Parts: sequence; C-alpha cells; structure tokens
Amino acid sequence: MAKRIDVSGLSAYYGAHKAIDDISMTVEPRSVTAFIGPSGCGKSTFLRTLNRMHEVTPGGRVEGKVMLDDENLYGSNVDPVAVRRTVGMVFQRPNPFPTMSIFDNVAAGLRLNGKYKKSQLNDIVEKSLKGANLWNEVKDRLNKPGSGLSGGQQQRLCIARAIAVEPDVLLMDEPCSALDPISTLAIEDLIGELKERFTIVIVTHNMQQAARVSDRTAFFNLAAVGQPGKLIELDDTERIFSNPSVQATEDYISGRFG
Repeated sequence: MAKRIDVSGLSAYYGAHKAIDDISMTVEPRSVTAFIGPSGCGKSTFLRTLNRMHEVTPGGRVEGKVMLDDENLYGSNVDPVAVRRTVGMVFQRPNPFPTMSIFDNVAAGLRLNGKYKKSQLNDIVEKSLKGANLWNEVKDRLNKPGSGLSGGQQQRLCIARAIAVEPDVLLMDEPCSALDPISTLAIEDLIGELKERFTIVIVTHNMQQAARVSDRTAFFNLAAVGQPGKLIELDDTERIFSNPSVQATEDYISGRFG
C-alpha cells in the first residue's frame, strides 16, 4: 500500500510551451501533501504528471523522473494505464458515470481490471463506500443512479470508486471547490481518515484547507506571466504557514498577491 513518491528534474509541456520547470520533491507515504499557489502556476499540471494523465492532453509531454518507491513511472516498459490504477485521481467536479447505478460506479474500475465473483464485488463496494463515509447514506439505494446524489455525496462516490481498486496513491485536484461548506468539511474529515491507508496529494486554492488537512505544503509560483511554474518551497505545513523561508511564500499566504 501507500508508497513514497520521488520526483526529480520534472518539466511538463503543452506543445512548445513549458508549463512547469525542473521540479524535484518527495512525497512521504501515508501523508497528505497540499499544493498551493496562484492560478496558472502549474499545480494541476504537475499533479497530472504523477499518474501520467498529462500525456492524455494534446501536445502534453514530460521530461524528468517520477519514482514510486523503486519504479520509474516514466520507464520505457511501464504501461500508463497500469500507472493510473496505482495512482488514483479525484477531479475538481464530481464525475460519477451518469447512466450507472451507485453500485456500478464503485465497481466500474474493478470490472475493468479483472474478474470478480458477485460476492467479492459486493464486499469491495461496501468496504469502499464505508471508506468514503457514504455507505449509511446509500446502502438502501445502491441500484439508483449515482447522478441522483447531492454534489458532496457524488464527490464521495468518486472517492469510493478511486479507492475500490486499492491504489497506492490518491491524487485530488481541488476536490472541494464545487462543494458547499458542510460537504467540504465531510471531504476534509475523510482525507484525514484515508491517509492512514494512502499517500495523498491535494491541489487546493483554499489555504485554510491546506492548513487543516495537510502534513506538508508545497508552494508553486510563476516568475512572470508566460514563464513556467516552479516549486518555490516545500516544508511542514505548520512551518509554511507560520514561518516560511521564502518571502514569496509569505507574500502569497498573507494575501499580498495571488
């Protein structure tokens, strides 16, 4: 389960445009690392390089290395689809499969990845919904469409779908930005529980959220408009928010820009 991520010399491009430049960092297992920084500085792009989703974008390419424990995710013999099973992702807007039931939404990845007996599927779906703190709310309507749930429930359904295949890492790209405060709190509580089992990386524009949920925080910034995003500082969250070592980090956190 939960694995360490080591990134070295990573740059990502959209065609000829370099979006992020020469990023090196470590993400510890069974921890939450938050990415903060102004819009357009490459946080989400960098997040998508960690499970090879960036390559799906037209013109998207990556230079550098991402190690998951001992495996280079960009190795010549590595299957990108297998990487995305190992490094799951939860997107900004809840995206349950609209024509599928709640049960089938959670089971979708399992059915793609192998053959399971009905009893096995039942057990894993229940475990995953419990893991996403959703079971008690949906156990009596598993055959109803996932799209009929509230926004916060849909996001937890997407988390259940992501953890059902037992990934090593869970990436979350602004998972609460489309949610109301009560649903946001539920997701934040859930993140705290999930880090017992998974390595979690979250992009957030909400600095209070970063302070609440993460163990370490990475601040990204642009040198100038049109320049690639860079990692400015990575440290324990408490230190980043109380005594950052780089002036630009303090300026951003204190609201002087961004």
